[in-house]
Amino acid sequence: MNSRLLLPGFLLLLVSSLPPAAVAQSPPAQESPLHQLDVSAGHWVYHGQSLGGKRAQPSAWTWNEECRWSANHIFMLCSFSNTWGGKHVDSVVVDTYSRKDGAFWHYEIFDDSADKPFASKMQIDGATRTESWTETRKGKSVRQRIVYEFASPRKVTVQFQRSQDGTHWQTTASGTGEKTQEQP
Repeated sequence: MNSRLLLPGFLLLLVSSLPPAAVAQSPPAQESPLHQLDVSAGHWVYHGQSLGGKRAQPSAWTWNEECRWSANHIFMLCSFSNTWGGKHVDSVVVDTYSRKDGAFWHYEIFDDSADKPFASKMQIDGATRTESWTETRKGKSVRQRIVYEFASPRKVTVQFQRSQDGTHWQTTASGTGEKTQEQP
């Protein structure tokens, strides 16, 4: 029989006989930058206030966030169920680290009732996590960021900020989050 026909079957048998841990091995906890995302794992509840502005009234917001590691321990997967000023928004977030550019990345996909998907670089500096991106509004670039300050593995403050120049930041919303359940 032709050996080219036997090779796929042999490879399938070989891979199926490997223990699952050999196929989807987790990176060493302290040796990989990914361990800095561990704090996200679990169920978080956030409460905050949007400060309002030219076209918006101040309003309360609430997030329910459920995060866990992907099976290969490379992606932190988070499901959000949010209420912003009475409007419900669902989204899915994927956070990861790229060895190629040495940066953390944040990807968010919204349901059909909200904004378009986006990606932003995420900087982690100790207990501070910052997601930042640039938007164009009326022909002008506006820098946006979300800054998380972890007071502990179970408590965090969050600020939404914008800037015209990338130096002077104005807070547009702020709140606090609390981990209510650890990831099993």
